[in-house]
Amino acid sequence: MAQEDYYNVLGVDRNASDKEINSAYRKLAKKYHPDLNHEPGAEKKYKEVNEAYEVLHDKQKRAQYDQFGSAGVNGQGGFGGGQSYGDFNGFGDFGDIFNDFFGGGSAGGGQRQANPTAPQRGQDLDYTLTIDFMDAITGKKTQVSYTRSETCSTCQGTGAEKGTHPITCDKCHGSGYMTVTQKSMLGMIRRQTVCDKCHGRGVIIEHPCKTCHGKGTVDGKNNIEINIPAGIDNGQQLRYEGQGEAGKNGGPYGDLYISYRIKPSKDFERNGNTIYTTVPISFAQATLGDEIDIKTVHGKSKLKIPAGTQPNKKFTLRGEGVPYLRGNGNGDQVTTVQVQIPESINEKQKEALVDFVKAGGGSITPQEKGFFERLKEKLK
Repeated sequence: MAQEDYYNVLGVDRNASDKEINSAYRKLAKKYHPDLNHEPGAEKKYKEVNEAYEVLHDKQKRAQYDQFGSAGVNGQGGFGGGQSYGDFNGFGDFGDIFNDFFGGGSAGGGQRQANPTAPQRGQDLDYTLTIDFMDAITGKKTQVSYTRSETCSTCQGTGAEKGTHPITCDKCHGSGYMTVTQKSMLGMIRRQTVCDKCHGRGVIIEHPCKTCHGKGTVDGKNNIEINIPAGIDNGQQLRYEGQGEAGKNGGPYGDLYISYRIKPSKDFERNGNTIYTTVPISFAQATLGDEIDIKTVHGKSKLKIPAGTQPNKKFTLRGEGVPYLRGNGNGDQVTTVQVQIPESINEKQKEALVDFVKAGGGSITPQEKGFFERLKEKLK
């Protein structure tokens, strides 16, 4: 491959410790291993990761690489000492690394491989559920319907026609892999590849099930009833065990992860467990005080407006907010009052306001509206 910096391949600093290199390799090897990742380019990336690790986990090779670059480890018929690329027996803890994510079993050269006929858990599924604002506050039971793979009821997941059974592949002897030896500039390279006869399954199905055509699974519609918990917030995700894709070889179903998307409300705004509202009050209410009914997510509540309340004053109503998901009561509601100034008043109101100003020792010169302003109001 084109010589990319090995440290960049593993995503570690040039001063990374052996522990950091091993940790980075484990994650990347698991991510790109052909058994686990079937996306285009995954196998190539997996080889690059192995090549980088083979150099950086070895102190002598790493020192040569740090001093001379790739020429220091590729210039003399392989990676020093004549070890061929692809022969992993000298890797020390390499087998342990594979054992972390492959369930035992071994193939040629001591490299451990997953047993393709062992039960495998199904894939998890993601689902986005859009709900109304108030349903997120109060909770609700609802039905969710989606498509998933399900164990074929005809063959019970074996992929074989009723009365027949899969047979062990005679080419890979059930391992799902073949060892291929090739000549290269680095010498003889031994590598593991997926068996081209059973395509990694370890078994041959001579008489495929007519329902699932040998897959062992079929696409089906799954309907489940879920309880939306009171207090669920926008973007939160909940797991529903066993509602994902069907497993293989008798393995369990994966899980379903539902992400919640909540529609906005015209009356309320929400931030966590706190509800925010705005209510209008008159100049007289702000000045003299009053007690008003305000809307909450739980119904209605009384709010006392003290005399002399200023515009945009905030009031906190304890316990009138969103329920906590784990219980222990509700959040609060914060209500902001907006003092509304009337756009027009009658003569008696005008006189009362002038008297109000004079009673306080002040003076005022009311501004009359012009002819066109009055005409515009009448035409509304």
